[in-house]
Amino acid sequence: MKGENSTSSALSPRIPSEALPQTDEAFAAGSPKLGVIPFRRTNVQIFACEDCQELLFERGSVLEEMEILRTCCAQGAKEASGIAVIIDVFRAFSCEPLLFHFGARKIILESDPAKATALKRTYPEYLLVGEVNEVPIEGADLGNSPSEIVLKGETYFKDKIVVHRTTAGVTGATAALAKAQEVLLTSFLTAKAVAGYIMKKNPLRVTLVAMGERASKPAPEDEACADYLEHLLTGKAYDPVQTLKNILFQPTAQKFIRGTKAYLPREDPVFCLQRDLFDFVLTVRREKEQLLVVKVE
Repeated sequence: MKGENSTSSALSPRIPSEALPQTDEAFAAGSPKLGVIPFRRTNVQIFACEDCQELLFERGSVLEEMEILRTCCAQGAKEASGIAVIIDVFRAFSCEPLLFHFGARKIILESDPAKATALKRTYPEYLLVGEVNEVPIEGADLGNSPSEIVLKGETYFKDKIVVHRTTAGVTGATAALAKAQEVLLTSFLTAKAVAGYIMKKNPLRVTLVAMGERASKPAPEDEACADYLEHLLTGKAYDPVQTLKNILFQPTAQKFIRGTKAYLPREDPVFCLQRDLFDFVLTVRREKEQLLVVKVE
């Protein structure tokens, strides 16, 4: 899927029953560490990356055939079904794992900038982190910048309640709640943890929503993160070096690297493109009138 709002699906194919281990002994012995993991039950096949194989054998269960949909941008978020994985690499869901890492007690998602600033006025002890079309919200404590978060560190965020507003990721997560059974938030920083969580949940459908640039057109970094998730879930080929090339020389990364705008720090892509820094998952829960980000270990 490369075009805006287009959707494609990948169904886990099956393998012949004679190719599967047929005994408990064969199952217990495991299989060669390949991208595809065979299980002994007839007409059932599990896909997983090499790194996930141990996890799947330990839990000893079998995934049903899983449909993986690829979509993007605001419309894709609205139409997401099953488990919706909202991907925003630059920068919303690279920021949120860091906020929790540095001790934030709670993250409130607020897609409306006016409501976000109203929350800050009502509760001045809250930290307002966010942007509108990349520009920091007036009166916010921080823009939507991973490097700013890292520079502030634990002493700034520990036990704080954070209100987070962004143009792509936060608005996409809010929209996805309309149809999706569950909404996960991710970037490269938590992708492997998200894939493992999905495998444990064993859903019939997963929708990977690459939020794109300002939620209006595809962005290479979000598409690449969706590629990585597909790799983790299905064993589909993934080239990390080619991925970096496809991201770093494109305008969505170059606007940071050029260093011409203070609110787009050069260092942000460095943090955003780190794979699997954290082993927790971020999901969204509605609590009264608020959307809360919940950290699942």
